[in-house]
Amino acid sequence: MSERQSEKTPSDLIDDRIAALGDWRGETLARMRALIKQALPDVVEEWKWRGVPVWYRDGMICTGESYKAVVKLTFAKGAALEDPAKLFNSSIEGNVRRAIDIHEGETIDADAFVTLVRTAADLNKPRSRR
Repeated sequence: MSERQSEKTPSDLIDDRIAALGDWRGETLARMRALIKQALPDVVEEWKWRGVPVWYRDGMICTGESYKAVVKLTFAKGAALEDPAKLFNSSIEGNVRRAIDIHEGETIDADAFVTLVRTAADLNKPRSRR
C-alpha cells in the first residue's frame, strides 16, 4: 500500500472503488451504500480483504463486492434475518450468511432493503440493548 493510499479513510477508498468501476456496478454499489447510510446514519465503513467495502454497527452487517456480472451484498448473519420481501437470492443454502446479487438493470426494493439493514444491525446489538 502506498503512503498516499494509507492516508485515505475507508470511506475514501470506497469512493475510489465506486469511481474506478465507472459503470453500472459503481452506480449500483453507490446506490446500495446510500441506502445503508439511510438505514443507519452512524454506520461504520471499513475497507477489508484488499478491496471489499464492509459496513459495521455492533458487528459486521454486510459486505459490498463487485464482480464482472454482479454486485453482491453479503449479510454476515443473513440466515438469522427475516426476509419477507425475498431480497436474498444467493448463498441461500448456507447456515450463516445470505447474499443479494444485483445484476445489470436490476433494482432492489429500497424500503425492504433499508428494513433488512436495520434488522441486521439490531441483531448485532448485545442482548441487553435489544
